[in-house]
Amino acid sequence: MVDFPAIEGAKPVPDKPNILLIAIDSIRADHMSCYGYDRLTTPHIDRFAQSGTLFENTFSAHIPTTPAYASMLTGLDCFGTQVVALRHKGPLRAEAPTAAEIFRRYGYNTTSVGFKGNPSSRGFDNYIEFDGWGSYATGRSPKAQNLNNATIPELERLNAEGAPWFVTLRHMDPHAPYLPPEPYERMFYHGDECDPNNRSMDPVLSFKPFGDFFKSWMPPGISDKDYVIAQYDGAIAYMDACIQSIFEALGSMDVLDNTIIALNGDHGETLYDHELWFDHHGIFDNVLHVPLIIRYPDRIPASQRLSGFNQHKDLLPTLLDLAGLADQADADGYQFDGRSLMALVDGDASSFESEFYITECTWMRKHGWRTPGWKLMIALEPDFHFKPEIELFNLVEDPNEDNNLADERPDVVEALRARMEAWIQKREAETGLTNPMLTQGDWHGTKGIGAFKSSQQAYDTLYIGDLSKAIRLQAQSREEE
Repeated sequence: MVDFPAIEGAKPVPDKPNILLIAIDSIRADHMSCYGYDRLTTPHIDRFAQSGTLFENTFSAHIPTTPAYASMLTGLDCFGTQVVALRHKGPLRAEAPTAAEIFRRYGYNTTSVGFKGNPSSRGFDNYIEFDGWGSYATGRSPKAQNLNNATIPELERLNAEGAPWFVTLRHMDPHAPYLPPEPYERMFYHGDECDPNNRSMDPVLSFKPFGDFFKSWMPPGISDKDYVIAQYDGAIAYMDACIQSIFEALGSMDVLDNTIIALNGDHGETLYDHELWFDHHGIFDNVLHVPLIIRYPDRIPASQRLSGFNQHKDLLPTLLDLAGLADQADADGYQFDGRSLMALVDGDASSFESEFYITECTWMRKHGWRTPGWKLMIALEPDFHFKPEIELFNLVEDPNEDNNLADERPDVVEALRARMEAWIQKREAETGLTNPMLTQGDWHGTKGIGAFKSSQQAYDTLYIGDLSKAIRLQAQSREEE
């Protein structure tokens, strides 16, 4: 097994280190054992984290995948990218250079694995795809091994060429359908998932917009929600084992210590929380809070955990800093909304913004303001879960966000709303661009409807359908391009 040596034993690195971004779709930080989960889901990532720095409070401010990656790979917030919707129309704006474009300019060979078609995937030299889905009919889905089969030969090819490389991987295992291969299916569950006396899945399967999609990959007769949650955890554990193969490959190529490795989630996942059912919409913390672990022995301390707040927009400035390219990027006119996390790593700052703007435009269109103590969520149109327009949560006393205090604390609602609106006005003035949350039109994919007028209309209109339709929804952004 590859060893992660202490910093004292690290080898000297070349002028331009390789960069590997392990991006994981739908990964909840609180379902990883290195983030305190009581199930041992990530033993290999845990060990990897011990050789690097783990950031305890990284947030995906813009949900879902499309805007999350846009911030991650441009260093910009949603005002800079103008991307907020899953079904973003058209390409990323030209004024937002991507990580691939920047690193190519500085002599890197670039490859994307599993990320073709996303607006922020612009600029890679090579695009490699793999099967990252699955269904009950087709059996258990080895998503991460499929990714490895595509990735490891590409890493070997890139290393043989001799130039530094930037590779982005998009892992799909924690993304529904959750179909981990044996023995991971039963690693965290022993029981009868179809017990007729267990009715916990009744509301899930009766939710019309998602019901047929769930039935396309869950076992017929499924009744126990805990089985489905165990599949999610099993998928993480299976992916963790496959990621170890990538670490082993880098070690065998003798480039492990010469490679900046960042493991980051695009967003989390709702399981049985908040009646949102096994998806990643909403702006509760189970979706906003994501893992970030960085390893680079030349500059990143081992066994360090940092509690300071940070966001996706800070990732690209950090990678440029670690690669020794920050000054050159600044001289070349690249500007970012984020900052290098080395300020936290080196102790020059204890935290970045502790309160920030949050958005979601997946199956609902909402925005809000999160502080360390409070979360305000405001619906910009009625949602298909029939939730109230305004939700307010005390994150200190109610960290699971179960008790809406909007009616009891209108003073807090107005204070947070004022701070949010002041920040929006500031960003509009700085960028000269309208808040993209207000310019989405038919964001939901049904042409000609515009904003929903009622929750019932939203419920009757939105429909994932079967697995094939879900895959098409993920691909819509590339179709627009």
